Amino acid sequence: MNLSNAGRNFTTAVIRDTLETAIIKNVITVVLCMSISYINSTLVHTFKKHQVFNMNPRYILYIHLVINDIILLTMFTLVQVLSYIVFTLNVSFCIVMLLIAVSASISNPLTLAVMALECYVAICFPLRHTQICTVKKTYAVIGVIWMLSSLSVLPDLFVTLATESMEFFHSRVFCLQRNTFRHPYLKEMRDIVNQVYLVIVWLTLIYTYFRILVTAKAAATDAKKARNTVLLHGFQLLLCMLTYVYSIILEGLTSLFPSGFLAIRFAVSIFVHVLPRLISPVVYGLRDKTFRKYLKNYLFCKTSSDTHPKNKS
Repeated sequence: MNLSNAGRNFTTAVIRDTLETAIIKNVITVVLCMSISYINSTLVHTFKKHQVFNMNPRYILYIHLVINDIILLTMFTLVQVLSYIVFTLNVSFCIVMLLIAVSASISNPLTLAVMALECYVAICFPLRHTQICTVKKTYAVIGVIWMLSSLSVLPDLFVTLATESMEFFHSRVFCLQRNTFRHPYLKEMRDIVNQVYLVIVWLTLIYTYFRILVTAKAAATDAKKARNTVLLHGFQLLLCMLTYVYSIILEGLTSLFPSGFLAIRFAVSIFVHVLPRLISPVVYGLRDKTFRKYLKNYLFCKTSSDTHPKNKS
């Protein structure tokens, strides 16, 4: 165990892996995150290139979810790699990364709820869908989602600014939420906000699912597909909820296997923060015929151009 002391009265204990173990963990993290981010970036590129997606609220909401995943993976990779290279980070820098990551994390379940509502309107009110779900309203809703996400994390910043000394912001800590936003009131407030948001999102998903289920009994193909999509949103939400029980899982496993703390923390972090990001590309990237068609065209054309480059004149 090494002690990093940067800033009087602020000493952080850091347990280090061996060099070989650290390299293996960082390679796994970078390869996984970059692979998923590459797939997601391909989806974003496909979305931007074709007008059929830009004018459809459903795809706009989906690509917003994908961009959220890219942000979360980028922040996770940065924190993970930097924690192995320099072990502790400047508090101010850590705060910026945490605010971005937590905002994107809160935005994910809210986006899932809005996507479920869009499916519900499309199936249960097909004649009014184009009036209710417009492109302009969709971007406005995305703005509201980010406003709610920001309002959820800004108290962490304001309370920390009000209660911590300037010396703390120039010190170094292992970049975790509990090490940076240390006031006990903040944890209680975060728990309450997360519970309120999750209850609202779950009620929305359950309501839309059963309303669509009633419509699906008429054997309409679109209704059955929408019902399955809402089910997938529910599965995504379950994976999102793993973030909120991350500390409980970590503490529980660590109490059972105290000597394997570093391995447990790495495995749980990958399982909770990285692997759930694989679901978003599946929901529309593979299931949706229209998106799949344009994505295949992009990938095949790109492969063809790479394999048969044009001759230089």
